Amino acid sequence: MSFAKRETVALTTDGSGDDTDYTGVVNGRILALIYTKTDFTNGVVFTITTEDTLQNIWVETAVDASKTCAPRQATHSTVGVASVYNDDGDEPVEDYIWAVDERIKIVISAGGATKTGTIDVLIG
Repeated sequence: MSFAKRETVALTTDGSGDDTDYTGVVNGRILALIYTKTDFTNGVVFTITTEDTLQNIWVETAVDASKTCAPRQATHSTVGVASVYNDDGDEPVEDYIWAVDERIKIVISAGGATKTGTIDVLIG
């Protein structure tokens, strides 16, 4: 049986416009990230990774509005060669990012002093 779980993280920046927060411990595929802007300054910078294995989930600068991301990562063959859809090698095969017994780390900068928003992380 398949199921999904949502981890909601309320974010509040400090006086410098920065914040670091975490989900609880999660297990599964990272299906989506849903950013809901409350009053962060335009141009907020997100760096979202798994805490222990340091996998990039969402890294983006200059985010101005609420948005949903469905992050995926490039796949590789058993000998470490990038898997691609065509001979030109410009279209990578992508698959889900997995988290196993670790938290998702959410780092924000340039969000404005004492501003808020939320990130919902969907795990399946």
